[in-house]
Order: sequence, then C-alpha cells, then structure tokens
Amino acid sequence: MNISATPSRQPSELSVDVVIIGAGPAGLTAGYLLSKAGKSVAIIEKDETYVGGISRTVEHEGYRFDIGGHRFFSKSKAVVDLWNEILPDDFISRPRMSRIYYEGKFYSYPLRAFEALRNLGLFRSTMCMASFAYAQVFPRKQVKSFEDWTINQFGKKLYSIFFKTYTEKVWGMPCDEMSSDWAAQRIKGLSLWGAVTDGLKRSLGLNKKPNNGMQAKTLLEEFRYPRLGPGMMWDAARDHVVAAGNKVLMGHALKQLASDGQGGWRLEATLPDGSERVIRAAHAISSAPMKELAARLSPVPESVLDASGLKYRDFLTVALKIKSEDLFPDNWIYIHDSKVQVGRIQNFRSWSPEMVPDSTVACVGLEYFCFEGDGLWASGDDELVALATKEMAILGLCDPKDVIGGTVVRQEKAYPVYDEEYADRVQAMREELEAKHPTLHLVGRNGMHRYNNQDHAMMTAMLTVENILAEARIYDTWCVNEDAEYHEAGREGEEPAFPQHVGTAEDRAAALASMRAVPTRVTAEREPVEAGRDAA
Repeated sequence: MNISATPSRQPSELSVDVVIIGAGPAGLTAGYLLSKAGKSVAIIEKDETYVGGISRTVEHEGYRFDIGGHRFFSKSKAVVDLWNEILPDDFISRPRMSRIYYEGKFYSYPLRAFEALRNLGLFRSTMCMASFAYAQVFPRKQVKSFEDWTINQFGKKLYSIFFKTYTEKVWGMPCDEMSSDWAAQRIKGLSLWGAVTDGLKRSLGLNKKPNNGMQAKTLLEEFRYPRLGPGMMWDAARDHVVAAGNKVLMGHALKQLASDGQGGWRLEATLPDGSERVIRAAHAISSAPMKELAARLSPVPESVLDASGLKYRDFLTVALKIKSEDLFPDNWIYIHDSKVQVGRIQNFRSWSPEMVPDSTVACVGLEYFCFEGDGLWASGDDELVALATKEMAILGLCDPKDVIGGTVVRQEKAYPVYDEEYADRVQAMREELEAKHPTLHLVGRNGMHRYNNQDHAMMTAMLTVENILAEARIYDTWCVNEDAEYHEAGREGEEPAFPQHVGTAEDRAAALASMRAVPTRVTAEREPVEAGRDAA
C-alpha cells in the first residue's frame, strides 16, 4: 500500500531593499519616495481593498466616506509640495466650518463664550454666570483633574454643558480621572470674564473688534481637499509605487518580522487563503501598531512586555443616506448632548460635492467612539444603523422616515491612548530597537504610538527615507512637531522643508514642548505643568 505524503506549500519569496508594513499615509509616503530614489520596495497591507489606513476613503453604492475627516493643510512646505506632486490636478478648495450642537442650537467652534451665553437664554445664562461667580469665590483647592480645572475656570454649569459630555465620549474615561494638565493645555486662552466684558463693550459700541473670549488667533478659513476624498491621494501614491515596478501587496497580514542576524530582515505575511509569503529586505519600516509589532518581532525584544500594555481608542462611523437637502453646512458638528451616544457628525457633501452622487440625498456619518470589543463595537451593522437613525431623530436633525440606507465602517486603533505608563513603554521599545536594530524604522501615528496628524505621519516617513538613503541616522524622526493647532491657525507651507538634524538638547526640548495634547489619567503625585509650555 502506497501512501503519498501531501506536499507542504512553500511560501513564495521576494527580496527587496526595503519592506514596509502598512499602506497608510506614512507607509505609502516612504514607498513613494524610495521608489523615486530607485530602491526596490514591497509594502504589505492587511486590508484587502483599501489603502490609506485611517485616511482612506470608503465607497458604498457610489457614496464616499472620509474616515474621521482630513483637512489637507500643513505648515510644512515639504509635505505640501509632496501632496502637489502626488495629486497635482485633483484638489479643490473648501470652506472650513465646524460647530458645536447642543439642544437644537449651534455654537461656534472654537467656543465663543459670549455667543454661548446668548444662545443659552436668559435663565441658563444667569445660572452659568452665577456658577462661574461661585467658582471664582470658592474654587476647588486641590486641582488634580480635568473636571477640577474646568469648573474653576468656567463654573460647574458651563463645564457640564460644553466640556464634560463630549470629552468623556471621545476618551472613554470620566473627566474627574483625567489630568488637569490636559485641560490647561487644551482650553488655553479662553476667558469667560473677558468674553462677557468684551461683549458688553460691543453692545455699547465701545469695542468694534470681533469677540470670542480667546487670545488673538488667525484661524484657517478654507482648506484644500481631494475631490473624491483623502483616499484619492493614497490611491495615487500606490499607483506611483506600482508604476515604478514595486509591490503593494493587499490582504497581507504581518505574521513575523525576524532579524536575519546580518542587519537585514525576513518578514512572513499571511494571505486570506491561509498561504504565506516571505519577504527579505535590508531595511524594514513599520507603521503597524507598536503593540502588534512587538508581539511579532523575532528575537522577541526585551521591551515586548512594556509594549504589550499600550492601549488604543477605537471608533466606528455609521453613514446614513437621507432623502433631504443638506442638513447643515459644516464639515462636521460636535454633539455635546448626553441623551445620545454619537460624538461627532460628518457632512460628506461639505467635504466635497463629488462625495455624494445624488443632489437630493444628504449623506452624513455619525461617529461613535468606543473600545474594540465593547457593546457598540460588537453590535451588528443593522443595529448600528437603527441606533444612528434614532439618534438623528432625538437631536432633531432628520425625520427617520427620510433615511433610505446606511452602512458601518469600523476603525480599530484610531487613537493611541496616553495613559500614565505609555511614555515609559514607548521609550523602552524605542531605545531597544535603536540600539539593537538600526535598520528597523518606526513611522506614523500607530507605529510610534503618537497622536499625530496625517502630515506629521508623512514627515516621519520622509525623514526615515532620508536616513535610509544616507545610510545614517541624520534626522531624529521622534522630534517631528506635533502642534495641536496645525489645522486651526497659521499659513500653509510656512515652515522649512525639514526639521533640525539629530543631536541638540534644544531640538528635543522644542519637540516635547509642542506635543499634541492628549488626556492622561490623574496620578497620586504629578509634576507641575512646565512654565511656558504651549499646547492646545
């Protein structure tokens, strides 16, 4: 009796100069620039359909959805020039408009205190001012939390209306557990008393200047946007990489990234059919979540236990098609109302008219912030569409009978969480990789566990490419500016092409001083906020 052994499938192999994990803005930027420089590149992406990561554009029945909302504005000339190079003919100019929605009324964003008091009506405004006065006379002496700081600044009434509900929706933790440092940075410059006194002066004709209770800022009034959504940019970048003879491999999930013992890398990827592919490369660039990369590295890094504790905030978008004219002119509105779970609502036609093919249909995206695996995340699509329809009705924004369809897009690991341990965990991983594996480069929001914008993610990739081409670490990618007000103020392309070279303590201090503000939890003993620290 002859028994024939079933031959095992050998994984296909590919050798390139650089393998890139993740086809988001950082990964595709690196792939595009390396391809231009004549390097052989392979990019693996676990999604089977879309490139762009959180900046992708999802299409459903001809309607296009921006996942999270991406204004194309950057102070970096290098980034702006690269956008124009990749997508030279498809940008449109769009007005910038975002407001707060509370109990049927719209409020300016950033918040204008005098306008807010006027919209709230005489009785509530009086209550707010009385609450504010009480907080000034009897402030909380132990200011540890976001709640403590904000109540001392604005009073409990305004805090409950404009700060508490939305903040807790986004970050999934109570305001009395968030550090007061974040509040001091995030709401810096807004003065309730200054807004009220300026408003009274205006009503008496004593002050003709616009009044919003804020320190003077020049806000961005319009921005550029790809006419078919941000995914259009990353589709074009992918096409350039492929046209250069390189690979963008969809449906390839990272299984293992192993050092070959000679400074290079052996990457194993799993395909949807269960088969595998092996890619060998001299350099590896990872935009995968740091937590996931650490678990798949071989040899296992000593810092893997640190990285395994990193946390993320997820969200999902429920896109509704509504038989109606556009419901509001904003790009998005913030929902400061505890009666509903939705945190923000996008209006896709306001991003670009070409995103919505039917002029008689409004298309909006309701964003729900959650953790992967919780009740919202695990709900079925039909259940979520029904919830979104119900909440639009509760808010008074549409009649449920006008909703003619909907779909759900889930985005895991949308926001890296800055808990009290994250910085030490990231530092441990970074130091070990830089010491032992100088040819492994971390880029992008999740790759570096840093809450940066699309243009910042691109810049980390651009500097990484410069380092690879120079065969030396001439730029410190961790010093890329993370200014929280990037999309609110300033002039496009006003900053030089590249930041300072690696080296000085002043460069590192400047980068840390511009860290984008993200809430951290209250700890028993905390350092005081550094004097002069400037974050939004």
